[in-house]
Amino acid sequence: MNRTRDNRSAAESLIFNVSGLLGEPAGSTRDLAISAPPLDFGGDLVQLRDVEGTLRLTRTNRGLLVHGLLTTAIGQTCSRCLRDIEWPVEVDLDEEALPSVDIASGLPVDADAEPDALRLTDHHELDLEEEVRDGILLAEPIAPLCREDCPGLCVVCGEEMASGPHDHPDDEIDPRLEALRGFVDGDSEARNR
Repeated sequence: MNRTRDNRSAAESLIFNVSGLLGEPAGSTRDLAISAPPLDFGGDLVQLRDVEGTLRLTRTNRGLLVHGLLTTAIGQTCSRCLRDIEWPVEVDLDEEALPSVDIASGLPVDADAEPDALRLTDHHELDLEEEVRDGILLAEPIAPLCREDCPGLCVVCGEEMASGPHDHPDDEIDPRLEALRGFVDGDSEARNR
């Protein structure tokens, strides 16, 4: 018998008590709406928005299947113009969570056979904080851009090129680099020196 319950109340953390679902037959599901506060990464990475999305937990003969799509945003700096930007992040969860304690007997389950598996806590709780944290870290871009065609900074004055046109007079050239002016202007005499 496949029973589906829809939990429309938003979970306010990434830890869920699933003991009720573990007591139901295989195929039973729970749908959860998630709205959890930002995680603390303890470094330069700052999460700007709550973690939001939906999860579907499905009871299997071994444990739970966890499927969901969660969204948030992290603070980044544009790699061209150095402006602070908000970078949207999606975390796609597709995990199998196995119990660490047998639901019927209360005895510990041997976890050595599958040491890398996501495990429920001793209190039959599903803790997804580490999986969400890893998903956010993996989604962090190497060279984020505020927009695809960001022109960056002026190499002479350091102003944003997107702020508008600006001129730099030729007489401000360092005298030690004067010989290079011919390369730019096309002066063949400067090239022959």
